[in-house]
Amino acid sequence: MSIGITDEHQELAASLRKWATSLGAVEAVRAAEGRVDERFDDIWAAAEEMGVAAIALPEAAGGGGGTVLDEAVALEACAYELVPGGLLGAAIGAIVTGTPGRHGVQVHPGGLVWDGGTAGAADALDGLDLSARHGAPVEGGEIDERVRRTAVTLAAAEASGVARWCLDTAVEYAKVREQFGKPIGSFQAIKHLCAEMLETAEAVTAAAWDAACTADAADDEQWAFAVDVAQAVCFSGAVEVAKACIQVLGGIGFTYEHDAHLYLRRAVSLRALVGSADSAATRLTEAAVGGVRRRVDVDLGGLDEPLRAEARATAERITGLPAAEQRAALVETGYLTPHWPAPYGLAADPVTQVVIDQELARAGVARPDLVIAGWAVPTILQHGTDAQRERFVRPSLLGELTWCQLFSEPGAGSDLASLRMRAERVDGGWRLTGQKVWNSVAERADWGICLARTDPDVPQHQGITYFLVDMRSPGIEVRPLREITGEALFNEVFLDDVFVPDDCVVAEPGDGWRLARTTLANERVAMASARLGKSVERAVDLAGAGLGPVEAARVGHAVALATVCGLLAVRTTLRAIGGHGPGAESSVAKLLGVRSRQSSSELVVELQGDAVAATGAIERDADGLAADVWEMLNTRCLSIAGGTTQILRNVVGERILGLPR
Repeated sequence: MSIGITDEHQELAASLRKWATSLGAVEAVRAAEGRVDERFDDIWAAAEEMGVAAIALPEAAGGGGGTVLDEAVALEACAYELVPGGLLGAAIGAIVTGTPGRHGVQVHPGGLVWDGGTAGAADALDGLDLSARHGAPVEGGEIDERVRRTAVTLAAAEASGVARWCLDTAVEYAKVREQFGKPIGSFQAIKHLCAEMLETAEAVTAAAWDAACTADAADDEQWAFAVDVAQAVCFSGAVEVAKACIQVLGGIGFTYEHDAHLYLRRAVSLRALVGSADSAATRLTEAAVGGVRRRVDVDLGGLDEPLRAEARATAERITGLPAAEQRAALVETGYLTPHWPAPYGLAADPVTQVVIDQELARAGVARPDLVIAGWAVPTILQHGTDAQRERFVRPSLLGELTWCQLFSEPGAGSDLASLRMRAERVDGGWRLTGQKVWNSVAERADWGICLARTDPDVPQHQGITYFLVDMRSPGIEVRPLREITGEALFNEVFLDDVFVPDDCVVAEPGDGWRLARTTLANERVAMASARLGKSVERAVDLAGAGLGPVEAARVGHAVALATVCGLLAVRTTLRAIGGHGPGAESSVAKLLGVRSRQSSSELVVELQGDAVAATGAIERDADGLAADVWEMLNTRCLSIAGGTTQILRNVVGERILGLPR
């Protein structure tokens, strides 16, 4: 949950936070209130001795021999503890000039000299951020683009540190502060606010991490793109998290005695120093129109070398087959589902999965989408009988069987424990009666995975059983549900005394709740695509045809959010490659992804003005505005399907942040 993903970076951050705590940084900031002549010399001396600002310099130049990413990890840790006294300016100056020391840096013509007041300038200014002393503006002159990008990159790391402190502080307070006899963290409003803080903090951290990663790469175009994403996302994001922290803290957060306002001041000051987020967003639009996308190349540390040749040869062999034979070849090789156990997959570790993905993509082989089978079959693999695996797994992989999911009911959507469909024991099996709803592809499915209540006399979670239902069975009626798009992609399914034999019960009666939450222990990992998503790409196309400055900035913000969603997936994959379980990125990725898809599809329609009011036929497969309106309407389901956004925020609050129920 910080910029550093590797063990080494996490150890660096922990060490520096421990060191920074020993400095009494916040106490020094408070003691310096109103004293513009205070330059935090004692803290600077300690930082200089530690070499914090020179981590990215070569050892021959008096530095630590590290990378810009190493420096970003360090600055994030120091900002978490609100270390004052010019570390940011010194780090920027060290990278730009190649020399360590106490630097002041000017990023914009006529703008303040960052940390100039702690670097020895006589005209130190007393500003909003009580932990900094900036210098008076210097008029004239051109600012080197490398200076600006370096400044935004490292300032984004500080913004991440500020956001992390604010999130942690709010969550810890919400766990212990009681109102109405309960911890306030148990109230849904507070839980949602903290979950939203986590979403924003993860976005800030991912963008800051990526800007620092690309600063060390040779691709100037990619660095420029990543820096603009960071400028568009990180600073306003840190301000929002700081404001939300004060909101959770309530009255105590509004007092001068609490430290929360010091972090809000740092966040607002950083945002002012780096410049307009809209300007960065406009540059992103221009870059995207020109074909630039963020392409993340992951260093697998040589672990891929023993795997690469075989994966490439297999992928090339598959792509050389007729299209009709490629799916079967993917199944035979295990490349369709490499994370599944043999003989249906390869039990592939994360590195192997990434290599296979890369080589299939290079060869132009597209995996078919398993749709609901991707949820049903893992449950059968892990909990089913040998006979069930033999009967269902391979035919499903080959596309010979189509599945639907019969979980939700009119009175039990996200709350599956409240489902009412009953299953009664009969000779040789069970009789199922009830209604299911929101079932995609049920009209053409061969089989359905179905939860039904088999014991009404035990606690709700214990009386549910997991059935495999033949959708051709007598007593099943499928009725289409017409959605707001005008199409019927979902169905409601009525089961009237439908017989399901015992050999179609997965695991034991009463195990249904546990099985419904099954995932394979070796989960799927994948690198994010460079594409921005359907609606964002469409918005970029519209921008290429010409938009006003306000609209161009809005498109750029959509590009930034879509890019961040991809970065979250990359960070999750890198954690897996490093042997770690998924972090908070994977938990908030759906929430941010839904926001991106919904807001970008709405933006596309807005960009086309009042023509939408006269749009007649709305069709998914149409061209232009008719298809755009269909997409805008259709994406409204994303914050409902698979658990509503509100329910997911409850889950994030409780399982990730540890807030009480």
